[in-house]
Amino acid sequence: MKKNEEKNITTNRKAFHDYTILERIEAGIELKGTEVKSLRAGHGSLKESYAKIVNGEIFLIKSHIPLYEHGGFDNHKPERDRKLLLHKKEIRRLKRNVDIKGASLIPLKMYFNNMGKVKIELGLAKGKRQYDKRAALAARDAKREIDRLRKDSY
Repeated sequence: MKKNEEKNITTNRKAFHDYTILERIEAGIELKGTEVKSLRAGHGSLKESYAKIVNGEIFLIKSHIPLYEHGGFDNHKPERDRKLLLHKKEIRRLKRNVDIKGASLIPLKMYFNNMGKVKIELGLAKGKRQYDKRAALAARDAKREIDRLRKDSY
């Protein structure tokens, strides 16, 4: 891997459809060896997962990292809760935002940073209403149509 290059493992595309992202935060994640090996093989999913603050610690809930195929008796549980690594000051600030604004903590993507460590990009997000989702789809389709027409005219 080249310097300053991230290797994307998985992206939560549904989060961008269902939520308005207010802020992005990078967090480390506490993993077992077989989980890292499974992620290096390109497996993992953030679908339906979220982050929760419990007793001053933050956990990633319902994320799926499949069993490592060459792992033995010491293999991990695929959907266990995983601790996210953030400074206490950041966790307190996030808790305040979640409590006051009614926002949620949604994982947006999981990747290896340039040092080879697994990182999670969390989004402080607010849920979209159904009409907001329809408007976003209509705007995206209109932009795609304009770009297509512009390309054809050249």
